[in-house]
Amino acid sequence: MASAVLVLVGTAKGAFVLRSDAARREFQVSGPHLAGWQVSAFAFDGRHGRCRLLAGARSALWGAFVYWSDDLGATWSEPEQATLAFPADTGATLQQVWQLETAGPDEPDVVYAGVEPAALFRSDDAGQTFSLVRGLWDHPHRPCWQPGGGGLCLHTILVDPRDPRRIHVAISTGGVYRSEDRGERWQPRNVGIRADFLPEDQRYPEFGQCVHKVGRDAADPDRLYLQNHFGLYRSDDGGDTWWDVADGIPSDFGFPLVAHPRRPNTAYVIPLQSDAARWTVDGACRVYRTRTAGASWEPLGEGLPGAGAYLTVLRDAFAADSLDPAGLYFGTRTGQLFGSTDEGGRWRLLLDYLPPILCVKAAVLE
Repeated sequence: MASAVLVLVGTAKGAFVLRSDAARREFQVSGPHLAGWQVSAFAFDGRHGRCRLLAGARSALWGAFVYWSDDLGATWSEPEQATLAFPADTGATLQQVWQLETAGPDEPDVVYAGVEPAALFRSDDAGQTFSLVRGLWDHPHRPCWQPGGGGLCLHTILVDPRDPRRIHVAISTGGVYRSEDRGERWQPRNVGIRADFLPEDQRYPEFGQCVHKVGRDAADPDRLYLQNHFGLYRSDDGGDTWWDVADGIPSDFGFPLVAHPRRPNTAYVIPLQSDAARWTVDGACRVYRTRTAGASWEPLGEGLPGAGAYLTVLRDAFAADSLDPAGLYFGTRTGQLFGSTDEGGRWRLLLDYLPPILCVKAAVLE
């Protein structure tokens, strides 16, 4: 195929790989890969002529590992020992890999991993081995971070496309941090983000917010979008300041946020009823899109269940491919995978009866 689309789906009991041509009418499905393992992080690395899948997987018996495949899942590496582990002097034990993110073309062998307990690791050999980023681990705020409902996890990694030294990470519950020097030093970047679980006079702390996901605008790398535990935010200065842009959506609680890969001022969220009832608002599955950088939002629901659908979409279970028009894909904790090939105008069910879906990623092979 001149151009192929991959949709990578990590579940509580293994991984699935969907492949289609650019029309995306039919998908070939392989899997389950890493059967029985909880796959909570997925990435595709097409740099340097690679065709590598990276998967963060965990077993209750064997622990957490990063596996890789160079043949779209037909075979996987089986490391004899953990290639991602905390140094002995930290006293920490790896619980889970939450995020895998490749760096830009200027660093074609660099891969970052966000893990639980909240920490950042870096690989310089395309994900085969990792080392702890000490600058964040040794930050004086780290002992004060507290676990959210899903654990104390570093779940978002954004490498600035203009400068690989500039990295944003997000931690639940630690907030957003930014480094300007590849991780040697970090500063909290949470001004304007609420922490509703704190007393009213402490609602805007320096750090400690329960950030759920952060995305970067396609045209302006300094414009960021953020889904908080409560609150939906935008920053136009690289995270220095944030303001709420939730007006126009039925709930400001949710997990995933996806910025359009090419169109400026465009992002998507899936609101949930509340932090107690973590399902789609009023039992109707709707994706909300802004094309005005959060100034207004529109519901997108054609083809999605409109009633009696009490679905939950987790923070990393929503993704977009980079074709034109962009394809959108999201998975639910009840095992449905939905897709749209027209940027959310119409949706269809791609797969059903999967184990709970933890993460969804999309990539285009040229």
